[in-house]
Amino acid sequence: MTDRDVFEYALLRVVPRVERGECFNAGVVVYCRARSFVAARTHLDEAKLAALDPSADVTGVRAALRAVEGVCLGGDAAGQAAGDDAGRRFRWLIAPRSTVVQPGPVHTGLTGDPEAEVERLLDLLVR
Repeated sequence: MTDRDVFEYALLRVVPRVERGECFNAGVVVYCRARSFVAARTHLDEAKLAALDPSADVTGVRAALRAVEGVCLGGDAAGQAAGDDAGRRFRWLIAPRSTVVQPGPVHTGLTGDPEAEVERLLDLLVR
């Protein structure tokens, strides 16, 4: 049996028209402090986006989702967050904001494989 560590995760929601409050899940961000791990995976359902807002900026939403993945990767892809540790990048990504891509509440769990957890949660809660 492998050791399991506490992890935190938040869903990424697309809110095409903030004033209406309608949203759908388009990604997940996972953080495991014990392993200095942070990662995001995204999946944009363009049909859902068009149903909520036919005039939505698909390219802009995709860019915002890619930016979250980049911040998790660190390095040059993280922009100003490049020098931050995994925990600081996660906390920055889950901070509340009123934009088209918003983080949901943070949840916790136990995992022996944070990378696999990212994929499992994406399949379970987003796709």
